[in-house]
Order: sequence, then structure tokens, then C-alpha cells
Amino acid sequence: MGKPRPVCALACLLFLWGQGMLMAKVEATSSVHIVYLGGKQHDDPILTTNSHHDMLASVVGSKEMAAELMVYSYKHGFSGFAAKLTESQAQKLSELPGVIRVIPNSLHRLQTTRSWDFLGLPSHSPVNVLHNSSMGDGVIIGVLDTGIWPESKAFSDEGLGPIPSHWKGVCESGTGFEAKSHCNRKIIGARWFVDGFLAEYGQPLNTSENSEFLSPRDANGHGTHTASTAAGNFVDNVSYRGLGLGTIRGGAPRAQLAIYKVCWNVLGGHCSSADILKAFDEAIHDGVDVLSLSIGSSIPLFSDIDERDGIATGSFHAVAKGITVVCGAANDGPSAQTVQNTAPWILTVAASSMDRAFPTPITLGNNKTFQGKGLYSGNDTGFRSLFYPEAEGLDPNLSGVCQALAVDASTVAGKVVLCFTSLALGAVRSASEVVKEAGGAGLIVAKNPSESLYPCTDGFPCIEIDYEIGTQILFYIRSTRSPVVKLSPSKTIVGKPVLAKVAHFSSRGPNSIAPAILKPDVAAPGVNILAATSPLGLFQEGGYAMLSGTSMATPHISGIVALLKAVHPDWSPAAIKSSIVTTAWRNNPSGFPLFAEGSPPKLADTFDYGGGIVNPNGAANPGLVYDMGTEDYINYLCAMNYNNTAISRLTGNLTACPIEEPSILNINLPSITIPNLRNSITLTRTVTNVGATNSIYRVMIEPPFGTSVSVKPNVLVFNHGTKKITFTVTVTTAHQVNTEFSFGSLTWTDGVHIVRSPLSVRAEFLQPYFL
Repeated sequence: MGKPRPVCALACLLFLWGQGMLMAKVEATSSVHIVYLGGKQHDDPILTTNSHHDMLASVVGSKEMAAELMVYSYKHGFSGFAAKLTESQAQKLSELPGVIRVIPNSLHRLQTTRSWDFLGLPSHSPVNVLHNSSMGDGVIIGVLDTGIWPESKAFSDEGLGPIPSHWKGVCESGTGFEAKSHCNRKIIGARWFVDGFLAEYGQPLNTSENSEFLSPRDANGHGTHTASTAAGNFVDNVSYRGLGLGTIRGGAPRAQLAIYKVCWNVLGGHCSSADILKAFDEAIHDGVDVLSLSIGSSIPLFSDIDERDGIATGSFHAVAKGITVVCGAANDGPSAQTVQNTAPWILTVAASSMDRAFPTPITLGNNKTFQGKGLYSGNDTGFRSLFYPEAEGLDPNLSGVCQALAVDASTVAGKVVLCFTSLALGAVRSASEVVKEAGGAGLIVAKNPSESLYPCTDGFPCIEIDYEIGTQILFYIRSTRSPVVKLSPSKTIVGKPVLAKVAHFSSRGPNSIAPAILKPDVAAPGVNILAATSPLGLFQEGGYAMLSGTSMATPHISGIVALLKAVHPDWSPAAIKSSIVTTAWRNNPSGFPLFAEGSPPKLADTFDYGGGIVNPNGAANPGLVYDMGTEDYINYLCAMNYNNTAISRLTGNLTACPIEEPSILNINLPSITIPNLRNSITLTRTVTNVGATNSIYRVMIEPPFGTSVSVKPNVLVFNHGTKKITFTVTVTTAHQVNTEFSFGSLTWTDGVHIVRSPLSVRAEFLQPYFL
């Protein structure tokens, strides 16, 4: 049970290529190309998509062939499409009126941990921060989660150096976990904390249907997944049911792991604040360099000084000791003000997708083919009857609702069922179980578009589509006497045809405790992440699982922080956070802007992704940083009007706030957020030069709509005697009415470095009272 089954690289490669050849009757030399058409010509996405099909059909000979060759139609932020083309077809398309350029792209790249390539950290490149940091060698990442499955190959200590001399922790034995055999030079520490949870739970573990171990061993799989994403070793020839074949690894594959099991496999995973605080306490003592927590609470949040939020309290002390604490933003998006882990000393992570997708063809009996999304790796279903459960009675809203399906074998046996839902994961899973139990052959779910996918039980074919495609399929069902459909296996596509987005589920700002403190700080890949897991976990295959959530984004940042810590061991947590925020990407690597999933999708902004998607190589050489220490965080607490007693309780030292209350706008964050601008306001920031000693930086301002922004001085000159410079920022609004937030930036550049701070402003004027 403990060892993952071996995977044959050649067999998987042949499987992927074989299915690709079944899907399209194209020449062997065809490959995916992007046909870029510039700005949208229509606001109607259906007209835009139809024009793309017509253009492709004019080159390949028929609309049927065009539908078969089409991979994606870009119809929201810009116009264009991706299709499988031969070189001659690509040349003909490039010569058509309105075509700006045709960009070739390669299909089926053998790289499972696509996220690290996407972020600019391929293991074969000798000139990135992965190699400059010796892959995180000597850095210790502490993971507070559900434990670890130590037998996974991801936790092999092959190629690792000795245990760092500053490590003071221990490995603890327990049920199914032997410290001497299960800890090594990769897993150098393993503890478990359950007393607080048991006190609240009120009954012994293993009384529920989920198994659990009173030890660091992971029964859930969540902790194993996050630990291997942060610091897992190289494992070759891994895929998830044949999808995404390649080599997996963590962000810092030579870093060591210290495991603190604080979450328990009850009701999906629960953790006690008492246990979390104890784990923080031990981790600080043990000598970890980074702490990674894919744990949240719920809205409304506890205050920063409320011990019931064990994370805010524990992380304050960790950061005071120089330990960077990385936490997830939570999965309550896309609604505003849902971000969690909002204390300014925490590095809070949103989730994005990356440039990888799993298109899954759906072919109707009228020869129309649509591209859905799925993780289906079974065989082609052949043409099966297609069924939509129409409503009976007076309530039309009961028609085809995924979460309320009431079907039996007499109606759906051997058929593929179409349903619609406005919900996410739960509806897909429940509908697939109902259809499978009734003997159905597959499920097509029409829902709000999202890149995050989950397989259905036992490889049952379930494919997701958007409402537009779902409606077209429904029209086909209603207009045909005997509708049929064929579901084909999913494929793996990486590279420019696929644009990264902020994930639908990723919690959004503004911060509900302190709107002037930007949260989230940054985004990282957290959609369809393939990593090691517990063999007891849901939807695992051979000890690996493909999961989505800010839980998966968080260890990406934790691994990157480990790399930065190895390169810059003297940087504070605030300096590391600043380097990550100010160098992040606002555009895809291809240059196209980032969008945020939602209803409807929109151009992403600061409250979706903080500074942007993390840019590890840029963060290693930011030029300037906005540094802070414990005194700055105390000023924040004073600005929040917490009383001296409460602040003293948090800090552990007698603390008295100054008579003149500090302004929260002057907290030296790498971002500026003004939630209630009235007329004009001036604030300060201080930057520290971490680049060339003699440097001159000039300011560039992108003012939020309706504001003017001035900076003094607007040129910063650093030399041997000047390492830090303070400047003022004055923001003035022309509005005399309340507005929503608008977004811009303040950037310092020396011609080499671009140090960009997000700038968010909301004008707010008191409204008169009428008697």
C-alpha cells in the first residue's frame, strides 16, 4: 500500500499520442498554432466563435473539419483561436485579411509539474534561481497540515546534503509511523498535535467513516500533496491516469521538510487553533526557515489579536523570529471580501491556473464536435444515447439540475446525461454518482467556466462545458428524435494556446478586517496540481493526485521562499514578501493580460491576485525592497485601535501605543491601498536598496481612474552612504462622490529593475442626512 505503482513512460506516451490521432484526421506533421486576430470585432461571443470557425473552414475545407481541428476560441479579452494545423495551413491562414500573426506551439510536452516551467524554473536551465539557490539546499520548510506519507518517492533523500546544523527538532513515532525508518535527510522532523482537536471533537478518532493515525502519518492526503509541492524530490514518469505525463518535483527539491500534523481526517479535515499554536511554538524552537499553512477559517474573521485565530497569533511570533509564514487566501471566491489570513505579517496566496489544459472532445450525432474539459482517461465511449431530464409538473427549475437529478436505470441506463448547475465541485460529484448508480454511460455538466477539474469516481466519464455549449447540446437533444453523443478521452495541452487565469474559487479582496492592508499578496498556480498524496486519499492514482485550491498555490510560494532564503539568508520576511509582490506578473508569459474567472470573467485586478502571479527569478533580484520589522507591525496594531493590553498579550511584551495614533496608510507595505480617500492624502514609504550600490531609480506612475498621484522625491539616488530612502506619495481625487475601488501602480525603475507597487483607491465622501 505504501509504495506507488510504477508507471511506464513509453506506454503513457503512446497512450497520449494514440488518443490524439483518434481525435483528428490530420497530417502527422500538424501541430497546435495560435491565430491571433487582435481586438474583438463583436461583443457577442457566439458571433466571434462562429467567425473563427468560418475562417478556419475556409482553409481546411469544411466546417466539420474546422470543428474537429479547433482547440480553443478566444472570445472575451481579445479575438483569436488555437487549432491543429499543418505548416501549409498555418501559412494560408497567416495570409488572410485580419490575421495579425500565427504562432506555432508544441503539443504533448512531457512535463507533469508544469507549474514550475510556467513560473520560469525549469530544472534543466542553469541560469535561474532554482540553480542559483542550489535548489533550496539547507533551508527547512515547516508544513502545518494533515501529516505526510513518508514512503512516497517524492520524499526520498537521494542527492540531499546533511541535516542543517541549526535544526533542533525531532521525529516522533506513533501509529504506523516509525521515526527511525520514516524520517531521513528529506523529512527531518515529524510531530503531531491532537489534544486541542480531541477536546473539541468530544469523541475518539476513527469513529467516523474516515481512517486516521495518531501519528505524523497522513490519512487524508492533503498534507502529503502540499509538502511534495513545496519541497518534493524528483520523481520521473508520473501521470494522473495518463494525463500530464512527466517528472514531478517541489519548488525547492533540495530543501528539508519538518512536518507538523495539526489537521485531522474528520469531516473533510479539521484543525484546532490550540494545536496550530502549539505547532507554531515548536516550529519556532525547531529552527524552521519557512512555514507553510494551507489552512483557513471562515468569514467573519477573528481580529488579529484574537487567539482563536491561532494562525495570526502564531505567525506573528514566527515572523518576529525571522521565519516567513505563507498562508492560503481561502477558497470562497469569486465574491469580494472573502480573503482570509489577512494579517500584514503573513504572505497570503491566491490561486491561478497555468498554461496547461485538458480538452475533452464531445461529438454529437450531427457531426458537431465541442471541446469540453475533463480528467477522463478511459476509452472512447462510442456513440451513446444522449438524455436530458426534462421537468415534470409546474416547476421548470427542476429541469436537468445536476444537484437534484432523480433518474433511474429505466431512463438512463447506457446513456450519457446532460445537466446544468450553478454550483461547483459538489454538484458534479453528486450528479456523477447518481448517473453512475443508475447505469448511465457518462455525464456532461454545463456550468460556469472554470479551469479547476476533478475526476469522477472510478474513472466514470464526466465532462464539463460552459452554458453556451450546454445550451447548443440541449437544442440538439430537443430537435432530434434519437440524439446520440460520443465522449472521447481528455488530452494534455501546454503552452501558449492556454492562458492562465485567477481561479474561480480563489478568495478575493479587499481585506474585511483592514481594507488598507492589501490581501491577497500574490497569486501562484493552484489549479489541477499533480503531486504526491496518501494512498488513502480520494481520487488518488498510484500515490498521486491532481488537486485544486489555494491550498495548492500556497506551497508553490513556500518553495519559492525557500529558494530566496537560500540566496538571501539575511533577508527579513518583509523583504522576501516585498520582492515577491513588486516583481509579480500582471500578464501571461505570452503577453496577454490575466483574467479572473467569475460570473462573468473579468480583467484581473489587485484584489484578485495582489501584485500578480509570482515571478521567482525576478523576486531573487528585485532591486529595492520595502522592509519591516516587529515595530512596524506594532504600529499597525496601534493604528487598528487595539488596546495596549491586547497588543501586549499578542507580542508577549509590555507595549504602549504612541499618543499620536499611527496612520495605517504609513505601514511600509509593498502596496498602497486607500479605502476612503476624501480630497487628498499624503503617505510615506521607505525603500532599501538590495541591488547595485550606486543606483538611480526614477518613478513611473499609473494613477487610478479619477485620481492624480505625485511622489517626492521622484528620483532616488543610492550609494555607499545611502542604503534607505523615504519618499512621500500624495493622492488626490477629482471625485466628489463615493466610488468603487480603481487600480493603478507606483513603480521605481533603474533601467534594469522594475519595482512595482499596486495602488488601489476608493473615494468616499460622507453623505448628507435628510430629515
